[in-house]
Amino acid sequence: MRIAICDDDEMQVEILKEYLCVFFRQYHMELPSIAVFFNGEALLDDPEEKALVFLDIEMSGLDGIYVGTELTRRNNHLLIFIVTSYMEYLDAAMRFNVFRYLSKPIDKQRLFLNLKDALRISRANASLTMIETKTGCVTIPTHNIIMVEAVKNKISIYTTKGIFESVKSMNYWCEQLTEQCFYRSHRSFIINFDHVCSFDHFTICLYQNTYSAYLTRRKYTHFKNTYHFYLECKR
Repeated sequence: MRIAICDDDEMQVEILKEYLCVFFRQYHMELPSIAVFFNGEALLDDPEEKALVFLDIEMSGLDGIYVGTELTRRNNHLLIFIVTSYMEYLDAAMRFNVFRYLSKPIDKQRLFLNLKDALRISRANASLTMIETKTGCVTIPTHNIIMVEAVKNKISIYTTKGIFESVKSMNYWCEQLTEQCFYRSHRSFIINFDHVCSFDHFTICLYQNTYSAYLTRRKYTHFKNTYHFYLECKR
């Protein structure tokens, strides 16, 4: 696990780091890697995976609302804590599905309580999938799979980290991807609800409209209802 702190107030950063150390020590857990960024640009330029982000709103350069929105667009499983003295930003922060809103100065006990919830959710999101190719194997977070496509004997796994050609069959992937977010929209496609942008009776657009999958016409109503139910469960 990797935790990011983004705040241009060095004192607040040190306080939060100390609280995190106390929390993990108190609950006898290994301290995760903690990455510190003093502006939003540096955080957005960081290519490494992050499970939790503590994000200030008012910073020089890019503000926290813009940065949080962009982070969520890239990974909607990311858990973002807004840390600020300005409660008037709450409504704007809620638009990108902020996980928790913490006011400064940070209350240690409230932080610890919310950290417990965040770790529980993060662990649930942390399942990994191994993709075996002709040249080797790669392991990625399961939620990074956008879709699986079968064209004749070629099985392509589209992920946020690239496209991999799997040596396994479509039936294998149907058995592997049993999480609620996956749906077989067509005999040649399995899609991830988390990456759906739009759809009609024939086509599903995914991952910032970069990829598309077929939707069997007779499945349209079932797909629509299942997708709607999935979104409701995530609220």
